Amino acid sequence: MFDLDNTLYPSSCRLFDQIEAKMRAYIRQHLGLDDEAASALKTRLFQRHGTTMKGLMEDHGVDPHQFLGYVHDIDLAPLDAAPDLDAVLAGLPGRKVIFTNGSVDHARRVLARLGIAGHFDGIFDIVAAGYVPKPEIGPYRAMAAALDVDPRRAVMVEDMARNLKPAADLGMTTVWVPGGTDWGAEGQGDHIHHVADDLAAFLRALD
Repeated sequence: MFDLDNTLYPSSCRLFDQIEAKMRAYIRQHLGLDDEAASALKTRLFQRHGTTMKGLMEDHGVDPHQFLGYVHDIDLAPLDAAPDLDAVLAGLPGRKVIFTNGSVDHARRVLARLGIAGHFDGIFDIVAAGYVPKPEIGPYRAMAAALDVDPRRAVMVEDMARNLKPAADLGMTTVWVPGGTDWGAEGQGDHIHHVADDLAAFLRALD
C-alpha cells in the first residue's frame, strides 16, 4: 500500500501547498472568515479530526464532494515525471495499491502525471473509507477487506509517521518517507520499521 501525496512524489515540489491554499480559500468563502482566521481554523480541524474535510463536515455541514472537487482542482505542472520510480515499481513483485485520504480522481491525475499509473491495481480513497481518514484504524480494515489484502503480508509506505501506527497494529510492515514537515514527523515510534529518504532508491535496494 502506498500513500499518494508527498509519498510518491517529493514534498519539495510544493504540490500539496496548492491544496492547502485551496482549503484555506474554501474556508474563507464558505464560512466568511479572513485569511488568518481561516488558517487557524484549518489547523484546528486537522488536529482534532484527522483531516480538515472531516472537521468541516462534522462541525460545519460541508458537502464532501464539493470540497474535494474544489481543493483538488490544482495545477500539476510542478510535478515531474518519475522514470526512476516507474522502473523500480515495474520490477517490484506483488500487487500495488494506493491508500489515500484524497480522492480517486486526484490520485489518478497525480499517478498519470508521474507516469506510474499502470503499476497500481486499485485505489482506496477517502470516499471508500466513508470519509473517515487515516490514522483511524477503521479505514485500514476496510481497505484490507475491499482490496483483499492480508495485513501480515503487506507493506505500507506513507509520509505521515502517525498514519503508520494502525498499519503496524494490524501486522503490516511499515516504511516512513520523511518529507521534512513537522506534521509529517509527528507520531514517530517503534511502529516505523523502515525509513526511506529516497523511495525509489529504497525500493531498488530490496532487489
